[in-house]
Amino acid sequence: MKQIEDFTISEFFFDIPLYTTIKITDKNISIFEDILLFRKEQISFEGYNPLEKVDSTFIIEKEFKDKLASHTFNLSESYKDPIKIFWETGGYRTINVKCKRYNNIFTFSIFYNAEKRLLLKIGQYPSIADFHIYEIKQYDKLLSKDVLKEFTKAIGLAANGVGIGSFVYLRRIFENLILESFEEAKQEGKVEEETFSRSRMDEKIELLEDYLPSFLVENKSIYSILSKGIHELDENTCLEYFETMKLGIEIILDQKLEKKKQKEKEEEAKKRIAQLNGKLK
Repeated sequence: MKQIEDFTISEFFFDIPLYTTIKITDKNISIFEDILLFRKEQISFEGYNPLEKVDSTFIIEKEFKDKLASHTFNLSESYKDPIKIFWETGGYRTINVKCKRYNNIFTFSIFYNAEKRLLLKIGQYPSIADFHIYEIKQYDKLLSKDVLKEFTKAIGLAANGVGIGSFVYLRRIFENLILESFEEAKQEGKVEEETFSRSRMDEKIELLEDYLPSFLVENKSIYSILSKGIHELDENTCLEYFETMKLGIEIILDQKLEKKKQKEKEEEAKKRIAQLNGKLK
């Protein structure tokens, strides 16, 4: 089970996977208090609304509605502030987060172990994956439906605490990028299939250097890290490295996307110039 200490309110609700234990310390106790509304002022923070597909501002609803199902009150406790009881005894709680622009309500279920001072989310809607799937929509014209689906699965698995599985899908995406470039090089007669087939991944990247995004060529260790994660590392370590690996894949795709857009722009310009030249003759 992964345990962290550094986090923001936005990260707690929208980024941190379910069942990730958060150790409440003197360093982060103010954020813990903000999440549970121990303070009187209303807390607002920025984030992405996956239902409306826009960035927005969110607030934590003020009402403390739960009955703290895990706790049985006695007569003396019934006169206490319910928030204070939760801090002292722990238990379960549902928190509603509201989008200020569209009034959507997002629901989060949490558990707090008061004795060990551990906080974790045990349920939420929308899911962590919902908050991040939008990040890869920009690649829908670059990747096939199957590859885009694999990217979605990688994000979804990581969001639910499955680190090794998420690495499997990221590695598939990397391999697909290599195969696409090989097909292009083969059609141009630059790389023979037999040579490509018997080469290791780092050798394949060297063979296809002129056809691959520069970031991939300069950071070919991405593949070996993903492979090591799949075969040697544990779930928590893979989860810890996931965002870095995903970022690497995204930069590679960004470079491919930019190249594609530039090529389309050049082709459109050539077409228009030819048409204009024809009119002026």
